[in-house]
Amino acid sequence: MWWRERVRRSVHDGSDTMPSMTSTRVSTALFTDRYELTMLDSALREGSAERRCVFEVFARRLPDGRRYGVVAGTGRLVEAITDFSFDAATIDWLRAGGVIDATTAEYLASYRFGGDVDGYPEGELFFPHSPILTVSGTFAEAVVLETLALSVLNHDSAIASAAARMVTAASGRPIIEMGSRRTHEQAAVASARAAYLAGFASTSNLAASERYGLPTAGTAAHAFTLLHDDERSAFAAQVAALGPSTTLLVDTYDITRGIELAVEVAGPSLGAIRIDSGDLAVLGRLAREQLDRLGATGTRIVVSGDLDEFAIAALAAAPVDAYGAGTAVVTGSGAPTAGLVYKLVEVDGRPVAKRSEHKQSQGGRKTALRAHKPTGTAIEEVVVSGPAPPLAEGERLIQRPFLRGGTPVADRPTLDASREHLRAATVTLPWDGLKLSRGEPAIPTRIVPAP
Repeated sequence: MWWRERVRRSVHDGSDTMPSMTSTRVSTALFTDRYELTMLDSALREGSAERRCVFEVFARRLPDGRRYGVVAGTGRLVEAITDFSFDAATIDWLRAGGVIDATTAEYLASYRFGGDVDGYPEGELFFPHSPILTVSGTFAEAVVLETLALSVLNHDSAIASAAARMVTAASGRPIIEMGSRRTHEQAAVASARAAYLAGFASTSNLAASERYGLPTAGTAAHAFTLLHDDERSAFAAQVAALGPSTTLLVDTYDITRGIELAVEVAGPSLGAIRIDSGDLAVLGRLAREQLDRLGATGTRIVVSGDLDEFAIAALAAAPVDAYGAGTAVVTGSGAPTAGLVYKLVEVDGRPVAKRSEHKQSQGGRKTALRAHKPTGTAIEEVVVSGPAPPLAEGERLIQRPFLRGGTPVADRPTLDASREHLRAATVTLPWDGLKLSRGEPAIPTRIVPAP
């Protein structure tokens, strides 16, 4: 075919200075590393671009200290793949920078992913070597999706994995996601979505609410109190605007006096107080005692301030009603990436695999199933090279279709359905698998090679 014509050109080593784009528009297709397009360029010229390939996304290991991972971002990724195309301005810019030649430019001008994508549904648990995503198509259409797939899945899965641990530690108490100010503005939106998927009750981020329908929460910061001549005036202004069911931030000055003024202004029906600093366990207990003495027995206590899963777990016995978590959520609580890789595992039906000393993998397209005891407790992840064997009792297939022929499948789950999927999947883990301490993955992974 026309794009297989050999075209003579020099090979760039990536050190050239790229020209600046005059347009402020950012093309979705440029969420791509340069080497993906140089591989495409070479494959088109020498005739291998149309070979049928299978790429898989998986993690060789879980981040240190983690017992399981949570898949998140596939919903965003499906949309990103369908929108992945190269307009004329982007192609002109790539040509001006020497990244592609005329043949590749012509191919990219009509690029639309036309292959199939399967994977673990959002909210599913994953373990080492779980085939989280499988991309099938020609080399040309699949190789350029590597960076896009990994950037979405590594980020969102890291956030959801951390958030799920916090939800477990909270033991039913709601958590508000409030990390927008601690990360990139676009990452903040994706983080809020992933945290909600993991079980957070709400977010402070309005863009995430507008885009994904997430419930929001937020009242006032210390600046609002400092704006007024005294704390009473600040509380009165907030209650006048939002009613007595609002949440008043009581630790700008003296917490004991702040709680006293809060109840005086709002009355015993005050919705909640928030404490953002100090020894939260001690302050929570003292605040509960004071609120009860003042007759505000129904007033809730919300705590925030650099909370992670360990800090939340330490507050399990404290009379706290809700948490606000920020920095730890949007940074993956110490594991900002899920460690996922995107590897070619099959070419024209032939298994291929990397065999270096330190990074070996299993070739061939994989099928994944999970085995459970009769009680429903998961006992192992089984990764089979090739089609799935007949399922035994207690086993279930994990992967689902996402795209067929480049078109998203019709019955994709909603975000709320994925949230429920994670809740149900977490219940199947052995008790040891939910511990926050270091240890082996919650269940082992058994790899079954091709016969």
